[in-house]
Amino acid sequence: MNRTAAILQLNTTTIWDIVIIGGGATGLGAAVDAANRGFKVLLVEQDDFAKGTSSRSTKLVHGGVRYLQQGNIKLIKEALKERKLLLQNAPHVCNSLQFVIPVYTWFDKWYYGIGLKLYDFISGKHSLGKTTIVSTATVKKLLPTINTKNLCGGIVYFDGQFDDARLAINLAQTANDKGAVVLNYCAATNFNFEKNSVKSVALKDVVTNLTYTVKAKIFINATGVFTDALLYKINKYHLPIVKASQGVHIVIDKKYLPTDKALMIPNTTDGRVLFAVPWHNKIVVGTTDTSVESILLEPIALQQEIDFIITTFNNYIQLKITQQQVLSVYAGLRPLVHVQSIKNTASLSREHAIIDDKNGIITITGGKWTTYRIMAQEVVDIAIKTAALPFVPSTTIHLPIHGKPITKIDGVLAVYGSNAATINLLIQNEPYLGTFIHPNYLFTYAQVVYAVREEMAVTVMDFLARRIRLLFLDAAAAIAAAPTVAKIMANELNENDNWIQQQMVQFNAIAKHYLL
Repeated sequence: MNRTAAILQLNTTTIWDIVIIGGGATGLGAAVDAANRGFKVLLVEQDDFAKGTSSRSTKLVHGGVRYLQQGNIKLIKEALKERKLLLQNAPHVCNSLQFVIPVYTWFDKWYYGIGLKLYDFISGKHSLGKTTIVSTATVKKLLPTINTKNLCGGIVYFDGQFDDARLAINLAQTANDKGAVVLNYCAATNFNFEKNSVKSVALKDVVTNLTYTVKAKIFINATGVFTDALLYKINKYHLPIVKASQGVHIVIDKKYLPTDKALMIPNTTDGRVLFAVPWHNKIVVGTTDTSVESILLEPIALQQEIDFIITTFNNYIQLKITQQQVLSVYAGLRPLVHVQSIKNTASLSREHAIIDDKNGIITITGGKWTTYRIMAQEVVDIAIKTAALPFVPSTTIHLPIHGKPITKIDGVLAVYGSNAATINLLIQNEPYLGTFIHPNYLFTYAQVVYAVREEMAVTVMDFLARRIRLLFLDAAAAIAAAPTVAKIMANELNENDNWIQQQMVQFNAIAKHYLL
């Protein structure tokens, strides 16, 4: 992906078939689907790809075990099918993972055991492995640091795991491969109408401050928690349709849960489940469900959310943690479809909604990462019909995601899939690029260069938070590595010392909130 080449096409393309606003999971999925059907597609994102909710998940590709309690079988079946497809289409960033539920009463053992057996049954041919009810000794073996007081066994089941921001970048690359133009740091500022229908949008390149006007046959609003903010620009009498719920995660050293299995705590005081998941040699623990009014690009974890996670986790683990052991904390906002009569966001639907107001722009909101592909298919189908575009069926069901490797790749470059060879070639040609950006981690200068040249990384934050995940894994290490990253990026982008200084100020201002 080349940002300069993409910007040029804003001036040279007379009219687009579909313009998508929003570069998270939903928007990127729609860009892949539409471009793969042969349409002329533009996607713009006001910040970086997956800057918001789509990089701040629990890192799970799952059907949603807790939706069993809500009786939402339709959502579970759909998600389990999509889970299997995602693991097949993007094996370099997705994998199967074993989960263990420790139980402390015989009732819970059979209650959750039967529930997970049902989850298994619903998955059918899309199952990743058989659910089993196991002994106390087996739970101790699988989870070496588990609290053993009154432990009476557990349940083992299978679900999926992924790297959310890396998948988002791969989706942007897939859309690009299929002919779409994808642009980060390009904000939709206002809309122009003809006969009460949106016909063009004014875009601002946040990097250069230049503005462009682009026309389209149909627009798609896929802006997540910013859905209502965008719709207010079109209709000042717009009634809100999204309720934001904040989810917080902490990241700790793997010694507190030294296993390649995930811990699932099935019932917490806020009505959710809590996961402790091995991820990039760390443990991600979360999440919370807190209703919030302020919609921020960088939401900040509340102290009570952090306390809740630590307290709940400590109830199940012998080796207790405090805030001092937290390497990073991150918060994300879920865009839940708003129902006036429901105040508790833990009860709001995780299903998506597609709204066509017949004014030239279609809104898609809600949903979850696991079902991004089917959501994209549905919204593009509606866009085709509304804009009277020639119908072409979706064929993304078995479409390989950019980077899907022919053979398995191990190590820190595994998430790059087939693109790992390009990074290794950079090091082979210029050995100094094999230098590590931080002594405790295996991320190299070459990855910084690759991110700028091939993955549209524009800022230090883009690289440290989303091209690699160091800010999410170890905030202090990311802050220490930032000056080195800034210098390498400045060299690639032909920027000066002033740019480096600005980047450091901007990065540190945000990164400090990932530290406790």
